[in-house]
Amino acid sequence: MATPGILLVDKPGGLTSHDVVARTRRAFGTRKVGHAGTLDPMATGLLVLGIEGATRLLTYIVGADKTYEATIRLGGVTTTDDAEGEIVRRADPAALAAVENAAIYAEVAALTGAISQVPSAVSAIKVDGRRAYDRVRAGEEVVLEPRDVVVSRFDVLTSRRDERAIDLDVVVDCSSGTYIRSLARDLGAALGVGGHLTALRRTRVGPFDVRDAVPIDALDTAPVFTPGQAAGRVLPVLPVTTEEARDLRHGKRLVGQATRLDGPLVAAIAEDGELVGIVERRGADVKSAMNMPEVSR
Repeated sequence: MATPGILLVDKPGGLTSHDVVARTRRAFGTRKVGHAGTLDPMATGLLVLGIEGATRLLTYIVGADKTYEATIRLGGVTTTDDAEGEIVRRADPAALAAVENAAIYAEVAALTGAISQVPSAVSAIKVDGRRAYDRVRAGEEVVLEPRDVVVSRFDVLTSRRDERAIDLDVVVDCSSGTYIRSLARDLGAALGVGGHLTALRRTRVGPFDVRDAVPIDALDTAPVFTPGQAAGRVLPVLPVTTEEARDLRHGKRLVGQATRLDGPLVAAIAEDGELVGIVERRGADVKSAMNMPEVSR
């Protein structure tokens, strides 16, 4: 059996997230591999994978804030809000030339903070049990409900212009569930010239950075975070004794110990660094919300 852990992979363009999962399963000799959020085939960057029992931790990682680097092209609308789709409308060169930098920055500011965003119709959101992108490919018209997201940073780093397009290199910090394609689409719509993504790279998921990730061809020698190491990055830590670890694993509460918790969900870590599980308050007590399989020694 493969050793449980969290693996960081730098996904190349052209592969789906499922492709990366499949290759990880082969490299580690296990079917039990999951991910904490997909990336489109066009996108590159950080995929957080769980192996064996560490897949239980993905629930606590998938909702983390994320950072993306992207290129937004103003001047054209595509069927997918990115460069993978067909261009359905181009801006008039005169209208594009009239877009001033001040207007770009103003609309970027309007898309920063707590906003309501309509996801792209070709997203992986399920509509009546089927992925939105599957319905679009089948010729159905899909209109998704807006959702509240938080864009804490939306910075334009550089811009380039020609008569056909304005390219903006941007960096975005955002809550889970934010679609960068939708930001590109909405920015272009607000400026009256259309917009879509031409490049996207995820560089951070919560406390995990793409600089610590391995390329897809280095899976066989990739370092893996132990469940204890990974949980300690994601959540506050409650050190527990051997006796407390045993009680938690057996479903018992730590009576009167709730004041030891630094948050609603806390990683209980044994003296040897092993993750016992995720615990929570129950009145004045501490109770397991999720127990990890005990490592056989």
